[in-house]
Amino acid sequence: MSVTDTAAADLAESVRAVRETEPLVQHLTNTVTINDVANLTLHWGGLPVMADSFGDAGEMAELARAITINIGQVPDARVEAMHEAARKANERGIPVVLDPVGVGSTPSREAVAESLLSEIDFTVIKGNYGEISALAGVEADVKGVESVGDYEEIEKTAQSLAESTGAIVVASGVTDVVADADGAVRVAAGHETLGEVVGTGCMLGATVATFCGALEDDREAAVHATLAFGIAGERAAEMDHAGPGSYRTNFRDAVAGVTGEVVADLELEDRLEEIL
Repeated sequence: MSVTDTAAADLAESVRAVRETEPLVQHLTNTVTINDVANLTLHWGGLPVMADSFGDAGEMAELARAITINIGQVPDARVEAMHEAARKANERGIPVVLDPVGVGSTPSREAVAESLLSEIDFTVIKGNYGEISALAGVEADVKGVESVGDYEEIEKTAQSLAESTGAIVVASGVTDVVADADGAVRVAAGHETLGEVVGTGCMLGATVATFCGALEDDREAAVHATLAFGIAGERAAEMDHAGPGSYRTNFRDAVAGVTGEVVADLELEDRLEEIL
């Protein structure tokens, strides 16, 4: 069955699988969003661990069910630990998610991303439109860690990156795109206030890794993680909030409330669209 045929029962099954499996997810991430990444992993039902020093990173990777590599900050010691943990993950055959935060903004970040991509087999690459375009060698406008500009060909760009890397690509933006070498899916879910909260991109990467750690089908995990994340963003907006700060709290509560029982009652028609 195509992921575009996903019914509420299918997404509910994936959400339940995460909560029942409780995958240990190791995050080598930046200090700006480390607390949000850890909490969101926990709220989905996973077990977060933030082992990011050389030695400990490789040892923890022996135990993890999935790993996130987030290059939001790139001190040499952490980059070394990233390679160590990701190599161990490849040896064990567990999913590795790359979040190339800010790639395309500085040569240093580009060098880190290139070194990782040249040595590691990534299961998923999750980035905003600008980051995905930069990795694919397409003109991109990335300021700091934010994507700006127009990306009318993002579906083709994401699929091109998937073809060149062998990874599933999640391009996050106004509409999220999940692509592999065979095609792409547009995911219609989310809320504009997510863009007003620092770290939601990192949280999406953590969500994808958590679902990958629990599900056997990596493409289905990426699509369902992206869809569930967007649904949580919508539910957060329905709760009382005064602005981005209270919305951020609502969002974490909404993730915790996206259970299999809740999802089973949702109407998901037209949420997913095969576009290539």
